[in-house]
Amino acid sequence: DPVYEDMLSESRKMITNEKIDAYNEAAVRILNSSSRNSKAKVKVFSVSKLIAQETIMKSADGLHLPESSRDTNAMILMNVYCNKIMKPIDGSCCQPQPPLTLIQKIAFCFFILSIIGYLIISLIHRNSYRKNKPCTDLESGEEKKPAINTSNVSTLEMLLHCFCKLGLIMTYFYLCDRANLFMKENKFYTHSSFFIPIVYILVLGVFYTENTKETKVLNREQTDEWKGWMQLVILIYHISGASTFLPVYMHIRVLVAAYLFQTGYGHFSYFWIKGDFGVYRVCQVLFRLNFLVVVLCIVMDRPYQFYYFVPLVTVWFMIIYATLAVWPQIVQKKANGNCLWHFGLLLKLICLLTCIYFLSYSQGAFEKIFSFWPLSKCFELNGNVYEWWFRWKLDRYVVFHGMLFAFIYLALQKHQMISEGKGDPLFSNRVSNVLLFISIVSFLTYSIWASSCKNKTECNELHPSVSVVQILAFILIRNIPGYVRSVYSSFFAWFGRISLELFICQYHIWLAADTKGILVLIPGYPMFNVLVSTFIFVCVAHEISQITNDLAQIVVPKDNSTLLKRLLCIAGFFSGLHFFSAMQDQSKH
Repeated sequence: DPVYEDMLSESRKMITNEKIDAYNEAAVRILNSSSRNSKAKVKVFSVSKLIAQETIMKSADGLHLPESSRDTNAMILMNVYCNKIMKPIDGSCCQPQPPLTLIQKIAFCFFILSIIGYLIISLIHRNSYRKNKPCTDLESGEEKKPAINTSNVSTLEMLLHCFCKLGLIMTYFYLCDRANLFMKENKFYTHSSFFIPIVYILVLGVFYTENTKETKVLNREQTDEWKGWMQLVILIYHISGASTFLPVYMHIRVLVAAYLFQTGYGHFSYFWIKGDFGVYRVCQVLFRLNFLVVVLCIVMDRPYQFYYFVPLVTVWFMIIYATLAVWPQIVQKKANGNCLWHFGLLLKLICLLTCIYFLSYSQGAFEKIFSFWPLSKCFELNGNVYEWWFRWKLDRYVVFHGMLFAFIYLALQKHQMISEGKGDPLFSNRVSNVLLFISIVSFLTYSIWASSCKNKTECNELHPSVSVVQILAFILIRNIPGYVRSVYSSFFAWFGRISLELFICQYHIWLAADTKGILVLIPGYPMFNVLVSTFIFVCVAHEISQITNDLAQIVVPKDNSTLLKRLLCIAGFFSGLHFFSAMQDQSKH
């Protein structure tokens, strides 16, 4: 290793870095010339020289290196031999890039062809526009516009345009979290790293307050706002590593439960009021929920259950649909004619609750249901469905609570037992004040209990039964005062409209390492890195939301016969995926 020539004693002055380099070069040349195996080339551990150049100034005599250089050398040697096996999240040194699977290769070819196809169609359209450019009629002085029917072409162009953008976005996903191009760093939780950003976004949210278009309980602007601030808090929770702090963990569990509560409330309200149990509605919801996740499963080579929240809301949507669509179909219009139908619906809800209770205390029955093919392909993670069982069980009652709340609220609304006028309290002043007091006490009581939790396992056992207390308390506090119900934060509502995309995209282009680490686009500047990666992350999530909405209009048509053909095509697509996946598994074995 190099020496620090200025500190060497007189007896060692003949040792110079120039001579050390010459000896090293000669040693490597002689060893390699005598090696019989051309592949077994001898190499100098050159990084040791780089480390020595940084640490030799701390040497006591200019010759012997300090202990810090030994530790760094040992760490690098371990990285060289261990990283390819252990695959740590906080570095990409010495890790081989995972080989592309057959399905990934097909996906990338598809995106490349989409980009080429879109460019060709764009050029054709540009040329046709030039040829058919409106010309001025000399007699009338008006422009003559050629009548060209471009409906089919524009649909194809829109489809290719969406896949073109999606292909570029998926390339960014792959480079961030699969190509070992960017570093990842570990999360280190501090109270300031979690609570300061929370205060910052809350202040921003208050500054963007606007009046709502309607003043009903849980109106669209309000639910978007609710999703938005919850999603931002969850993102800060993930990037700060706050799961290690139990009180924060328990409150975040309530936010996840609140998302599922809205799932129960929203879908029940739609089916109850509209009575629309058609295939189009089901396909629209399933497409919007699952499109991004299916693409990521293909491109990032991850199982469906890895993105656990989407399977969770998908299954609960299907449970809500089955509960209300199965005979007898009971909707608001039918129930208004005969009050007995309300009891019939309550009986359905009781049956649903009984099934949930049975499955929650029968892990064997639950695992048998979801271990059958093809469900096993969707819900298995690491060869079993335990992770799916854990996620489902953790918030097993809250969707039912959302459905029940929607039923009670819509019944009160129908019988005009609540006042939803602008500025009016929800109930009479006396009742409103009592309910507000109870809600605030309940909200604070839950927070005190969650803050006093000592064991995550015990708290998780109680969470499914008590999380609804804080959710209902928040809804009442947010909706009982007329003024509070009449305003919303457009800042939070904007994020709420892309909350699903934000939740999914964070896995690979914000946190990276499959959420275990933090993506490092700009090494050495942590704050600037977070700002840049966050800006790109939010823009990508917004763009994917637009792409999903556009594709939903094309892929899921309202015409039943066309929709049936599309469903057969989708079934063929997934059959092909299964076939290629089976081929890949056979080649591994």
